[in-house]
Amino acid sequence: MNIHEYQAKAILKENGVPVQEGIVASTPGEAVEAAKTLQAQTDTHWWVVKAQIHAGGRGKGGGVKLAKSLEEVKSIAEKMIGMNLVTHQTGPDGKDVHKVLIAQDVYYPGPTTKEEYYMSILLNRKTGRNVVVYSPDGGVDIEEVAASRPDRIYREDIDPAFGLLPFQAKRIAKNLGLSGSVARELIRFVDRLYASYLAVDASMFEINPVLKTTDEKILAVDAKVNIDDNALFRHPKIEAMRDLSEEDPSEVEAGKNNLNFVKLDGNVGCMVNGAGLAMATMDIIKLSGGEPANFLDVGGGANAQTVEAGLKIILDDPNVKAILINIFGGIVRCDRVATGVVEAYKKLGNIKVPVIVRLQGTNAEEGKEVIDNSGLKVYSAITLKEAADLVRKLVK
Repeated sequence: MNIHEYQAKAILKENGVPVQEGIVASTPGEAVEAAKTLQAQTDTHWWVVKAQIHAGGRGKGGGVKLAKSLEEVKSIAEKMIGMNLVTHQTGPDGKDVHKVLIAQDVYYPGPTTKEEYYMSILLNRKTGRNVVVYSPDGGVDIEEVAASRPDRIYREDIDPAFGLLPFQAKRIAKNLGLSGSVARELIRFVDRLYASYLAVDASMFEINPVLKTTDEKILAVDAKVNIDDNALFRHPKIEAMRDLSEEDPSEVEAGKNNLNFVKLDGNVGCMVNGAGLAMATMDIIKLSGGEPANFLDVGGGANAQTVEAGLKIILDDPNVKAILINIFGGIVRCDRVATGVVEAYKKLGNIKVPVIVRLQGTNAEEGKEVIDNSGLKVYSAITLKEAADLVRKLVK
């Protein structure tokens, strides 16, 4: 589950990670009041107005602006709230901005120079260990740094049996070119950041930039946090942070019906029971000349209700030219699934794209008979090759 920057910073702060202070606002009036409150709390005289969407690259898209007066805070908030923000991560459709974060200006003058670093924590699935990825070149697109200067990207693998060890935190500070008191600040920062990552069952923390201020404080100026969906039952407060307006409507609807759904860009919708079979089905679609429009796993208990919900979600995609339903009858009987398909088809009505149903397993022959005798525009198949041939013929 993705969360907003202001929510991510609240989690970090709660776990002892120093952050750039800020207050979220939904209206220009709230933005001005937030700026006044921040001025009283932090003695800041300039503010940063930051659009709150689930995407990176906000600064380049006009979603991060510096305000040097309360009048500018109001003016920027008026333009930013309600705007459609397009970044390299949103795609051409962009995302509508509903809230802004009014943050303190932490780029103030001081006795030393400021420095920006990149730092993230995520799971390395190959090694089964968490890894801290960091670079002295923060505040810019880390992908560009990785492509042009891979020697500037460092990694620290963390053994889950021992956690982040002191010598590793010290090595991170050294590789970032820090020493003395500011190095100790960075070591504490990394230690609390890793502890925070573990505490909330995150799948990713990304801080870009980590800022060394001119008075040698270490702060998280931006924060992207992804939470493992499977662990949300342990974190009801974090689950309550979910912003459905930032998510794909079809994926939200699938979640309401306990369907595992991911929208893709193809032209053949697929509905399958089992993740492995779903991946194989997507391969079959590509081999037949089509492109999968989605990943949809209805689970082991497919019935008329789940089939209907799945069909409706797939049919809401205007790019879909055909639907392939691929069911293995292990826990569920194929004839029961076939009956569910026919019932769902009749209930939805006016389905203009061909539906291919491939059944294999318990009562597969009986299921094929149900489909063939339904009188509907539904094509049945027993083998994967038959299903692939039908996809090729119908999608052309």
